[in-house]
Amino acid sequence: MKDKVKKMVENAYAKAQVSGELPFCQVLCEVQVEEPKAAEHGDFASNFALTAARSLKKAPRAIAQAILAHLEDPDGILSGAEMAGPGFLNFHLKPGAWSGIVSEILLKGAAYGRSDLGKNQKVQVEFVSANPTGPLHVGHGRGAALGDTLARVLAFTGHDVSREYYINDSGRQISTLGNSVYLRIQELRGKKIDFPEDAYPGDYIREIAAEMERKGLVPDSVEDEAAMVLCCARYAAGVILAGIRSDLEGFGVTYDEWYSEQSLVDRGLVEKVIADCKEKGLIYEADGALWFATTRFGDEKDRVVMRQNGLTTYFASDIAYHMEKYERGFARVLDVWGADHHGYVARVSAAVQAAGHPAEAFRAVLITLVNLLRDGKPVAMGKRTGEFVTLSEVVNEVGKDAARFIFLSRHHESPLDFDLELAKKKTNDNPVFYVQYVHARISSISRNAAAEDLAAAERGNPDLGLLQEPEEVALMKKAGQFPEITAASATLLEPHRITYFLMELAAAFHAYYNRHRVLGDDRELSRARLSLVLAVRQVIKNGLALLNVTAPESM
Repeated sequence: MKDKVKKMVENAYAKAQVSGELPFCQVLCEVQVEEPKAAEHGDFASNFALTAARSLKKAPRAIAQAILAHLEDPDGILSGAEMAGPGFLNFHLKPGAWSGIVSEILLKGAAYGRSDLGKNQKVQVEFVSANPTGPLHVGHGRGAALGDTLARVLAFTGHDVSREYYINDSGRQISTLGNSVYLRIQELRGKKIDFPEDAYPGDYIREIAAEMERKGLVPDSVEDEAAMVLCCARYAAGVILAGIRSDLEGFGVTYDEWYSEQSLVDRGLVEKVIADCKEKGLIYEADGALWFATTRFGDEKDRVVMRQNGLTTYFASDIAYHMEKYERGFARVLDVWGADHHGYVARVSAAVQAAGHPAEAFRAVLITLVNLLRDGKPVAMGKRTGEFVTLSEVVNEVGKDAARFIFLSRHHESPLDFDLELAKKKTNDNPVFYVQYVHARISSISRNAAAEDLAAAERGNPDLGLLQEPEEVALMKKAGQFPEITAASATLLEPHRITYFLMELAAAFHAYYNRHRVLGDDRELSRARLSLVLAVRQVIKNGLALLNVTAPESM
């Protein structure tokens, strides 16, 4: 509908130019059509007359009058159009104009909302990428839900998407992991150990140590303690990574690639990228260290890539890793990071630009913390003491659907309160239940309709022109927004828009269902209303699929 109204304004503008009422202009005057917030302003509104006034050197009201004078409605969808205020154009549609949306939804089915917006652009979404030094916690869950849904939305809108997990299996944190396990093994053997403050204290370290001891993987007499620490590190990282994979699969998340940081080191890619950048003059030596000139590309200061002791920094690995991404053919790289990584954004962006890629080829999507609650009271979380709540514990308690939906219920940069008790409630206070119930309710209506031989497909096309009630029009209008919502979610990288939309559509359905019977004595009206709610069910199902949340047939 919006595109049709936009086309009307564009055609009227062209005709007003041909007639001489509006001048030809070399500057492109783009027509924008939006849904006004106030219902009295119509179904759609355009501020074209105001935005084009300077280019056309005409008063906005004169432009608006010229548009209205040449406005044609070939499809007969308008009930009226008028000028308001300083030159706004307001458009009112006939109730029957919206019925085509129902037919379109039912015709396209699972493809409704899909588009070729991405033009098959190759995009990589890297997300979670937690160090294999401990199990995933609820914060990782939010990143997992966001990254996975971003990938689904981008694929749905015509992008060629690859999901990747970057395994930080090299460096100090892995050495710390190995030392933590090795010391716990010594404790099991009766030795008194002064456990370091920077070691990993969780019970999972003790469990891995006990497993290694039970399997006899660490000999009693150790000549090369460093080798044993490395052995413990590799074994522990493997166990923890297997647990991470399992937890993510239970959360509905899978990857196309699990990429090892150690593989960068083993293939010499970190040293190679440093050498290449030195040759290009992007890396220089100062104070005995090597520095990347990131300030040339907008960073607040240059960054060290090799310390005075000859050891490379995490940033050096990040440069090599991101350069390798583009060598694999990705046009855009999206990294989902925790908000605590905000300081890394500028330096990685600088490295990407230094390699000759446009700034828009890289985007970091930052997620803020999750406040885990139970009946409104904070749940204690302390990673240093090993008492944090894991993602698997949350999923086991509230279920995958509730966890994913709630993680996506707010913008990723906004703090999120996740109440475990609320997530389990079978009431409308629980947002995922509120939406899923609509799908289940309409499925029940569909079964009743089949029993009454009212299925629309069995008796030709129903008369959708019978859908005239304000709540029916509101429901059709809302369902018709889904393609625009999916496009905006992909363009702005904001999948919470889909969650918001589904809740609004559910609210529109409840408002309709509470006032009108779908299946009544008037069979033709019942068939039209059945088509309407089946279209709503399809949109709910499509939206939930993008969130990887199930659409139940009954509840």
